[in-house]
Amino acid sequence: MLTQENNCSNSYKLENIGANIGKEGIIRCIFLSEFHATAGSKITCQTPINFISKHAFDLINAYILPKRELERQVLTVNTLNIKIVGYPVKIQCEKYARNAFYFNLCFVCDHYCRSVQYEPIVKKLSEFLIMMEMEVNFLSNEDYRPRIQQMLNKIITDLNETRVCTITEEETTVFLKIVKIAEDPPEVTDYEVPMLKQEFENMSLDQWDLTTQQVLPFINSVYHVAKISALSDVENALVKACIQNLCYYDVVELVPLFKYSNVYMCTRNLQKLARNQNFAQECLKYVAMNEDESLPTLYSVFQLYSQMTHGVNLKTLCIRLSPRNNNINERKLVSFGLKHNLIRLINKYPIFTGSIPNVRQKLYNGLNHFDEICCSTGLSTQKLEELIDSDTNVTVLMK
Repeated sequence: MLTQENNCSNSYKLENIGANIGKEGIIRCIFLSEFHATAGSKITCQTPINFISKHAFDLINAYILPKRELERQVLTVNTLNIKIVGYPVKIQCEKYARNAFYFNLCFVCDHYCRSVQYEPIVKKLSEFLIMMEMEVNFLSNEDYRPRIQQMLNKIITDLNETRVCTITEEETTVFLKIVKIAEDPPEVTDYEVPMLKQEFENMSLDQWDLTTQQVLPFINSVYHVAKISALSDVENALVKACIQNLCYYDVVELVPLFKYSNVYMCTRNLQKLARNQNFAQECLKYVAMNEDESLPTLYSVFQLYSQMTHGVNLKTLCIRLSPRNNNINERKLVSFGLKHNLIRLINKYPIFTGSIPNVRQKLYNGLNHFDEICCSTGLSTQKLEELIDSDTNVTVLMK
């Protein structure tokens, strides 16, 4: 429980919580707790002062200074509408009252915010405090309390404002930095196409491991994962792991396989083309077949995107509007649209409605779309469509 004063000063609007769940939040408080030989568990220093009340600490101190099995491990406690990240430490030494000194430096943030980015900092600071305690009794000597308080004030201010902080005590300097930790990369499937981001298209291969060096030359926004595996002569599982790693480092992104038989549908994000001039210019440069010629007009690009709808495949659209006559590369148009969520692919899902399916028909379960089935069976899309069109026991859903 927070004090009444801080409940008011640090309150948040309930309607904003949903939008911020899982996002990085600021550090609300930093506190240092210790186990005193006579007074028991207590907060020695904290900033802001009295952010965590004594009553609240009494409710959670069992998790702040836990049993020895949890010592020297990063622990996160989510309770009382706050999230606490700590690193409980025990220093064994005969000079202490009970032959040991227990402490925990904790960061506090909102309960709905992401806190994993603070874990390395909490651990690093705790290791620094261990060293300082062993050298000069920095934590157990009350004469150092004002300096500890100043240190905590500096850490919370600098990390919240600039995400970096430098601490100097005695002859030791510690550099702290909040590093953005990316989300877990998506699972990579055989039928997806990895596409290099523009800023990495001309990068050197020397900085990558041997597997990535074999795979990267075949990432061209055209080949799907299964084909890259075959062309690079690298095991399929290794190619998937490699591409997943490149996704994590934001070097590539995954898009659906490009086919003229594909059906796309524009999304509400298409209005961004009309409202954002810089974004529109970026789009025109990207989709141009030849940048040395006049760029395509926004009208012609917008017309192509806006006519993507159910029942109209890309081939029909190209015949109707002749994008290349307007200096538009339809492959790049689709890639840009998928990348920025201006359009989405309408997948076809076959469902077998007969009684006894054969091996291929077992894949027609309404969960596997055409690209998945083609990769599993080795059939071309055209051949699969012919087989399904001639099979009266199969119904196709599009979504």
